[in-house]
Formats: sequence, C-alpha cells, structure tokens
Amino acid sequence: MSKITMRDVSVMGPSYVHFPFEYFLDSLQECGIHKVDLWGAEPFYYRPDYASAAEAAVELKRMKAEMKARDQKCVIYTPETLGYPYNFSDPLPRLTDRTVEYFRMAMEDAHVLDCPRVFLNSGCGPRNQPKEESMKRLVETFRRIADLAEDADILLTLEQLQPYESNLVLTIDDVKHVLDEVDSPNLRVCVDLVAMEVQGETLEQYFDTFGDKVEWIHYSDAHHEVVGSSTFGKEKLAHWIQLLEEKDFQNGIDLEVNDSIYWEDPHTPHMESCRYLREELGLED
Repeated sequence: MSKITMRDVSVMGPSYVHFPFEYFLDSLQECGIHKVDLWGAEPFYYRPDYASAAEAAVELKRMKAEMKARDQKCVIYTPETLGYPYNFSDPLPRLTDRTVEYFRMAMEDAHVLDCPRVFLNSGCGPRNQPKEESMKRLVETFRRIADLAEDADILLTLEQLQPYESNLVLTIDDVKHVLDEVDSPNLRVCVDLVAMEVQGETLEQYFDTFGDKVEWIHYSDAHHEVVGSSTFGKEKLAHWIQLLEEKDFQNGIDLEVNDSIYWEDPHTPHMESCRYLREELGLED
C-alpha cells in the first residue's frame, strides 16, 4: 500500500497559457509542488520552433536547470495536440505523418528532460465520418508512435476525453479497444477523473480492467475546477486518493485545474487546490 503525499502531486501548465514558463515554476514552488507536467506549447516550449534536436536540447536543458533550482522535476511531458495542426485519425496522410514525427521529437525531448513519460490522447476524428473509420486510422497511427516509444524506452499515457472534445476515446471500452489493438507494452492508461465521471464510470472499473497499466491520473473537481470547489464533494475526492493508495499506486496525482476561467490568474486556483489537499484531505508535505 502506497501513501500519497504532496511530493507526489504534479501540476500541468495549460492554465498558465498567458504567463511565461518561469512564472509557472514560481507558482508551483509557492504551492509546494515538486513535480512538473511540462506542457509542450507556447509560451513554454514548442519543438518546431527549433531547427534541430541539438538546438532544442539547449533550451530544454535550460528549462531543466530552472526546475532543478526550485527542487522540481519533469515527470511527464505533454506535447499539445488539440490546438495545433496535429491529428491521429485524419484521412490526410500528411497530417498523421506530421503527428508521428511530432511525437518522435517529443520522445527525444523527454530523454533530454530525464522524463519517462509522454502524454497523448486520441484527439478528434472528422465528425462527418463514422467513428469506426477514424478509430482504425487512430490505431494505425498509435502503432507507429508506440513502436517509436518502445525503441526510445518511453511510456505513453493515453487519456480518455469528453464528448465535446472528441468522438473517439471516451470510455473504458474505447481505451481497452485501443490498447488491445495497438498491443504495445509501452502504451499505458491515464484516467481523467472528470471524463470518467461524465461517462458514469468508476476508478475501480479502470483498475479492474487495466490493472498496472493505469499509469497516470488527472485529478480535479468537476469540470476541471479547483479541488474542493465544485460538485464531486470531499467524500469522493478523498475516496480516489484512498483507492490509489490501496492499489499501491506509485505515481501520485496530476492536478488538472484547467479552464479558461483561470487564465487571468492561474496561481490562486492552484494554491487553493493544494490547500484543500493538505487541510481537507490530509496530504502531508
């Protein structure tokens, strides 16, 4: 049985989209956060800005030094795919080829960061086409990316999405289909607790279905709001922590306090979420 503490909590960066990388790190430091979910997007870091892997590595090493100076470490790298010209299931080969290359570069970047994981989700297929056709292309693209991950010794964590975000991987059955079809030891599961609740599923079901393939947890209150501020309630929020401990889950939780309502001031909602984790749910530093 594991014990989840605040040192096992990481934070992702999209809410800080209007702030520089150093502000993000300073905010996490003030919150007492030591683990970083590095968002691969402007204004933090976007690999296509750099002409070569060597040039990109210079910037990544600088960023790694900034994290180290604050007693922080990148534990998962999340290259942005929902808001950029990337897609796993589009009929256009140039688009899926570009996406595979983007993830090849992401794995290079993860090695520079000494980070073992790269995050991905299904994105959305063309909504005027049958899900089955898009899912088939998704699996084909994921197989290519998973082959790269096996060669690079990188774990891929696949998150399920909500219907407004995607028409592909939304449910436990969708996740299982993709894992079964791709059939790679390096493809793991990221459970987004909000998307899980939208489908009426439970964290127990995810562990029953995937066991130790559950690699990552996106944790927040309902609608990705401040922990303790919305409709999930203390009992449910505490239960998820307790279940992870009972399952001897070693990878902690990744705070996804991620909504445009927080863009003007992302620090305060993260500080309040961390206060709730400490004072209401009893997570120790």
